[in-house]
Amino acid sequence: MTRCEVPASLIHQIEQELDKEEEEIMVFLCRDLAPDLATADLRELLVALNEREQLSFLGLSELLYRVKRFDLLRRILKTEKATVEANLARCFRIIPAYRVLMVEINENLEKEEVGSLVFLLRDYAPRMKMAKDKSFLALVIDLEKLNLVAPNQLDLIEDCFRNIHRIDLIRKIQNYKHEALLSSLHSQPVYVNALQASLPNLSLIDPPYNSGIQNMNTGKSENGESLILAAAGPVHMSIQESGAVSHKVFDDQYRMQSQPLGICLIIDCIGNDADVLEETFRGLGYDVHCHRYLNMNTMNQTLLEVARLQKHRSCDSFVCILVSRGTPQSIFCTDHTFSGFPLEQIKKYFTADSCPELLGKPKLFFIQSYIVPENEQECTSLLEVDGNYEKIITNAKIPWKVTIPQVADIFWSHCKVDVSTIEKFPSSSSYYLHCLAEILSSPHKRKLSILDIHTELNRKVYEWNKTTDPSQQYSLLLQHTLRKKLFLSST
Repeated sequence: MTRCEVPASLIHQIEQELDKEEEEIMVFLCRDLAPDLATADLRELLVALNEREQLSFLGLSELLYRVKRFDLLRRILKTEKATVEANLARCFRIIPAYRVLMVEINENLEKEEVGSLVFLLRDYAPRMKMAKDKSFLALVIDLEKLNLVAPNQLDLIEDCFRNIHRIDLIRKIQNYKHEALLSSLHSQPVYVNALQASLPNLSLIDPPYNSGIQNMNTGKSENGESLILAAAGPVHMSIQESGAVSHKVFDDQYRMQSQPLGICLIIDCIGNDADVLEETFRGLGYDVHCHRYLNMNTMNQTLLEVARLQKHRSCDSFVCILVSRGTPQSIFCTDHTFSGFPLEQIKKYFTADSCPELLGKPKLFFIQSYIVPENEQECTSLLEVDGNYEKIITNAKIPWKVTIPQVADIFWSHCKVDVSTIEKFPSSSSYYLHCLAEILSSPHKRKLSILDIHTELNRKVYEWNKTTDPSQQYSLLLQHTLRKKLFLSST
């Protein structure tokens, strides 16, 4: 027997103590560790993992912890709940966070609620077997087979929970996405094993440029036995499918080699800047989606549709340009009643927790707001934003600083000018956007880093302010959480 193996008698002893539901949960938790044994019972699965040296005392203790059999931890494995929790806190784990999340949700659902989910899913999976006594975990497995649910594809389940008014479970999913984001930003996945790496569809998050991560952890149980987490060996994470790499990618630079470089979404509710911006970003190599004169509901739907595009996965960046009347915290679109669309919500559509395909990739926002004085704003109303499960009170006095939370890889350039500027000269373009297009169209200046480009943009805007009436001056603010240098053109 090798050092990673668990005695068969121990497996037998544990199996005899578990009921049918606990066995189902354990099999579900181990599903990614042995995808070729999806139909095996618990004994077959544990024996196979043991023979493949993927099972350990540590792994068994985690499984018992996940099914809340703390009595077996103490009596059979001679360890305590607190010890297991300490090991899990140090990332000594073999069960993917996604599987743990599904099990936690399963524990919080009533039988009637599962029945409601089964009914709601008829619209999405008409061919799926809809047995009345189906458990939530069995339902998840069926959805995985149809490629409707995956570790980074949970929108369908969230929508169903919304329909049955389980906002608490939606928050669980949002917390999972947030933790996955934090994990990826530290270049250390929550879990890594060889089988996971060979099955990209089953990975928690697919970091764009990590490779060579190795995972070997050892520890001691309370009875002194060696706890060895099955070694993964070198793990090569998948790289974006963006064609042949023609230039060296430096560790301190964002990769910008895909064709197209990314999607550029332009929403111009004034109508004077879209053409030149479309030409500029198409010249940079972006796939430009241009929209004019949108009302708030149409803009919400447009943002949602663009955020859900699978094309982001094969692109290296994303750009969003918005031009509209508004307040410092929101934009009005073309609606006559100023209900205001929160800028915070616009950004949220494209952060990695909402759009996993953009994880680790730069997301650039250029906002031109024509600020309407408060005494000219009409009564506001509530906007129900799809994807944010609470009504947003759009006339709330929100400080500017909270419109950009500290989320990685965001570049947020916001220019404000009084609405009288566009009212006096209805056909005039934004000087801010005019200068941006001019700089990016210059063969020399477009090769600068994005921060240097914005410094040049600052200079031009504030030179303009020296020569114009104070009521027509632009106020330009940059906030960013870029982690690397960003060049929009090859250097």
